[in-house]
Amino acid sequence: MAQVGNKIDVNGVVRNAEGKPVIGAILVSEKDNISTTTDSLGKFSLKVPVDSKLLINAKGYLTKSVVVKPKSSEINLILDKDKLVQIAFRKVQEKDLLGDVSYVNIPEILEKNYTTYSLDGLQAFVGGFNGNIWGSGGYLVLVDGIPRDATSILAVEIEQVTFLKGVAAVALYGSRAAKGVVYITSKKGVVQKQQISVRVDGGINIAKSFPKYLGSAEYMSYYNQARANDGLSSLYSDETIYNYASGNSPYRYPNVDYYSSDYLKDFATRYDANVEIKGGNKIAQYYTAVNFSNSGDLLNFGEAKNNSTNRFNVRGNVDLAINDFISATIGTNAIYYNGRGVNTNYWGSAATTRPDRFTPLLPIDLIEEGDASSQAMIANSNYVIDGKYLLGGTQLDLNNSFAAIYAGGYNTYTNRQFQFNTGVDAKLSSLLDGLSFHSTFAVDYETSYTQSFNNTYAVYEPKWNSYAGYDQITSLTKFGEDAKSGVQNISNSAYRQTIAFSGQFDYVKKINGVHNFSGMLLANGFQQSNSEVYHRVSNANLGLNLSYNYAGKYYVEFNEALVHSAKFAESKRLAPSPTLSLGWRLSEENFLKNWSSLDNLKLTVSAGILNTDLDVANYYLYESIYSQTDGAWFSWRDGSLNRSTDARRGENLSLTFAKKKEVNVGVEASFFNKLITFNGTFFANKIEGNVIQASVLYPNYFTTGFPNSSFIPNVNYNNDNRIGFDFNVRVNKRVGQVDLSLGVTGNYYDTKASKRAEGFEFDYQNRQGKPLDALWGLKSDGFFTDGIDITNHASQTFGQVRPGDIKYKDQNGDGIINAQDEVYLGKGGWSGAPFTGGLNFTAKWKSLTFFALATGQVGANAMKNNSYFWIDGEDKYSVMVRNSWTVDNQATATYPRLTTNTSDNNYRSSDFWLYSTNRIDLANIQFTYDFPKKMIQNSFLNELGVYVNGANLLTISPERETMELNIGGSPQTRFFNLGVKALF
Repeated sequence: MAQVGNKIDVNGVVRNAEGKPVIGAILVSEKDNISTTTDSLGKFSLKVPVDSKLLINAKGYLTKSVVVKPKSSEINLILDKDKLVQIAFRKVQEKDLLGDVSYVNIPEILEKNYTTYSLDGLQAFVGGFNGNIWGSGGYLVLVDGIPRDATSILAVEIEQVTFLKGVAAVALYGSRAAKGVVYITSKKGVVQKQQISVRVDGGINIAKSFPKYLGSAEYMSYYNQARANDGLSSLYSDETIYNYASGNSPYRYPNVDYYSSDYLKDFATRYDANVEIKGGNKIAQYYTAVNFSNSGDLLNFGEAKNNSTNRFNVRGNVDLAINDFISATIGTNAIYYNGRGVNTNYWGSAATTRPDRFTPLLPIDLIEEGDASSQAMIANSNYVIDGKYLLGGTQLDLNNSFAAIYAGGYNTYTNRQFQFNTGVDAKLSSLLDGLSFHSTFAVDYETSYTQSFNNTYAVYEPKWNSYAGYDQITSLTKFGEDAKSGVQNISNSAYRQTIAFSGQFDYVKKINGVHNFSGMLLANGFQQSNSEVYHRVSNANLGLNLSYNYAGKYYVEFNEALVHSAKFAESKRLAPSPTLSLGWRLSEENFLKNWSSLDNLKLTVSAGILNTDLDVANYYLYESIYSQTDGAWFSWRDGSLNRSTDARRGENLSLTFAKKKEVNVGVEASFFNKLITFNGTFFANKIEGNVIQASVLYPNYFTTGFPNSSFIPNVNYNNDNRIGFDFNVRVNKRVGQVDLSLGVTGNYYDTKASKRAEGFEFDYQNRQGKPLDALWGLKSDGFFTDGIDITNHASQTFGQVRPGDIKYKDQNGDGIINAQDEVYLGKGGWSGAPFTGGLNFTAKWKSLTFFALATGQVGANAMKNNSYFWIDGEDKYSVMVRNSWTVDNQATATYPRLTTNTSDNNYRSSDFWLYSTNRIDLANIQFTYDFPKKMIQNSFLNELGVYVNGANLLTISPERETMELNIGGSPQTRFFNLGVKALF
C-alpha cells in the first residue's frame, strides 16, 4: 500500500457471477468524485481517500459499493446482474414482478443453444407459452415496443423476451393485447471499449420422412380391386401389371417416384454469418448487427437446382445523452430478403400425380432412326435435356411439374423491410422530483413482389413398339409449343406500413427508503396499412398506472386503460379497462423469515376487465346493409328483369367491445440458496359478448328465402371461458466440477363455450358447454359386412353404401344416419394441446457445455383427413390402402373398401379417422467447447468457441409417422449444424 496523505492506490478486478470480466464498469469515489473505468480484462486502478465509499456501476448490473480501508490496496469485486425486466412501457426489477409475467434473457440461451428463430424453443424456458399464451391465439408481438413480426429480428440481436400473460400485465397496451403480449427487446450499446462478436454457422437439413405411395404395378392391382368393389371388370391385365412391375422398360412402363434420389438431394444446406459491434462512452453507446443467411432446397434437377433463399439485414441502435436532462435513442433495421423458385408446385404434384401417368423424360436414342417426323421434332425443340431427353407428357398432362421445372422458367420473390424508431427521454426533476417524460415514434415499411419468367413448352407422348426385339418409340405426338416470350411478369405485389407513437409521464419516488411510489400517464397507439385492405388496423388508448410497494414486501398496482376502436358506432368507441394487482412477500414475514431453507416466497393476485375488439371480424358491422340485385330475378312481365334492393343485415348501434374478465393467482419461490426456484400462475378468464349474427335469436320473418334478405343484426352474445395454470421449476446444482441446471415448464388449460346461440334439436349436439377447439363427427361401428348388415342397420344418407364401407352409430335412434348423429369427439388443440411442456438441461464441465431441450404435449386429437388418407376415384394411392377391406380380409381390414367413385360416406369427420397428437420431441442438442483463456491470451481474440448441434432430432409418439408427414408441401427436416463464435 502506497499512501499519499490520506489517499491510497487501489487496484483490482471487477467480474460477474460467471467469473467473466466486466468491461467498462465505472468506479467513482464518493468523497472527491474521482472515477475510472475497467479495461478489457475488468481491471482498474484508482487513488482514493481512505474510508471513502467507492461506487461501482456497470450497465446491466446492480450498483455495488465498498468502503476503502487502509489495507484495501487490492479489491476483487463481483457484480450481480441487474435483472431488469421489460414490462408494459417500463422496466422493473425481477423481484418486483407481479405473477403473470415471465421472461428469458436470450444471450444466455444462445451461449449454449444456437437457434435462428427469435421464439424457437422458448416454451421449454417459460411456462404459459406454447406458440400461444394461455391457449389464446393471436398474441401481440412488440419489438422494442413497436408491433412487428417476430421474424423481423434474429435471435442473436435480442437481449430479452418478455411474456405478458394476464390482463393486468397487458392492459396498458389496449384492445389488441387481449390475448397476451410477447415483448422482444433488441440489444443496446454499452459503456465499454468497442467489442466485436462474430458467429459463423453451416448446417444441413435432412428430410425426416416422405409420404409412401404405391408403385405403378401395385397401384394397378388395387385399382382393379376398387373396380371389383364397384361391380366392374378389371382395367389392367396381368400382363400390363407385370410389365410395370418388372422394371425392364421403365420409359414405356413408368414407375415414377417423386421422392427418389433421381429428383431430390440427400440434404439441403444452410449458412449463416453474423457480426455484432458494440461499445460507447457516457455520452453515446452503439450496437450494430450485420447478418447474412442462405438456405438451399431439396429439389435437384432443372431450374430447381438454383432454388435458394437469401436474407441480409443490418440493425443499428444508438443511445445518446444530449445533456444531463435529455437523452435520445435511435433504432433502425433493414432487411433484404430474396428467394428463387420454380413456376410449379412440385410437392403438390408429388401428392396427387400417379406413378404411371407419364414418363418425365423420353430418351432420344429410343426413337426409331427412320422416324423423320420425330427427328424433326427433336431438331426444332428448345428443350433437349442434357442432349438426351425430350420432355414427356400426355394430352392430360400438358403442364406437369417435371416439364415446368426443366422448361417453364423461374420466379424470384423479393421482400424489403425498413424499420425506424426513435425516442426522447427528459428528466423533469426541476418541476417535480422523480418526474420524467418518455416518448417513442416509429415508422416501418414492408414491400414484396414476385417477378417471374413464364415460358411455354411442348411435351411429347410416345407410341411404342417391340418388333425389333426391344421397346422403341414408333412416333411422337407433340402437345404445346416451345416459346420464351422474354416478358417479365410482376405479381403478388404487396405493402404494409406501420406508424406507432407513445408518450408518457413517469413519476418515481422513494420515501424513507421503504415506501416506493411510481405512476405513469400515457397515450399509445399504432396504425397499420395493408395493400388491398380499405381500413387501417388501428389500436389507440390512454393509460394510467399507479404502483406502490413497501420495502419489497407488500405490493399494490392499479392500471386503467381507456381503449378506442373504430369498429363500433361513435357512441360505443371508448371503454375503460381497469385492473388491480396485489403482492405479498411472505418470506419477509417473521413467521417465515428464519426458515434457512426458504430464500423467497411471494404471492400475487390480479384481476381486471379488458375491453377488446380483437375478434370483431370487420368494420361497420353495426350498420345495416342494403344491396342491389341488378336484375337477378324476373318480374310478371315475361322476359323483363327487375332490380330490387335487398337487406343483408340489420342495424345495431349498441354493438360494442367484448369484455375479457380475468383473475390470476401467482406463486414465486426459491429454496436452499436458489438451488430450486419455482414460479407458477393459476388463471381463469371469461370473454363476454363476442360478436355474432345469429338467426336463432330472432323470429323467422327477419329473413326471407327469395329474394334473399336478412334484417338480423350483429350482437354481443357468445361467451368463452378459459381456466388453467402454468409453472416453471429450475434446479441448479454443482456436483464436483460439473455445473448442472435443469428447467421444467408446463402449461395446462381448459376451455368452454359457456354461451352460444344455437338451435340444435338434440342436446348432445350443442356447442355450449363444450371446448372451444371441439372436434365433431360421427361415431363409427366397424365396416358393413354384407347386404343384410346394410339392410338391418339405420339408413346412412351420405351416398350409396356397400359392404366394406364405414358403419356409423345412430345417436338419436331415428333410423337415419345424418348430420344429427354427429357428436363431440375430443379436443383439437387448435391453440396448443391442453397440456404442453418443456425441459431444458445444461451440464458444464470446465470448457465443455452440453445442452438438451425437449418439448411435449398431451390431450389433443386430430383427423387423418388429407389426400394421403382419404382416397377414392382416380386419386393417387398411398400405402394406407394396403389393408383395405375385401371379402377375404374383412375380419382384419383397417381401411374401408376402395372405390373408383366418390366415397362421401367413408371420408367424413368421424372417430374412425381420429388420432391422438400426444408427443415428446427432442428439439435440440448442442455440445459447446470454449477455448481456455490461456490458449488465446496472446492472440487478438478475447473468446473463442466451437459448437455442434442438432434440431428436430426425435419424436416419440404412437402416431409419429403421421405427425412427421407433410402432404403437398416440403418435408419436415432434421437440422445439423457446426458453428464458430469469437469475441474480439
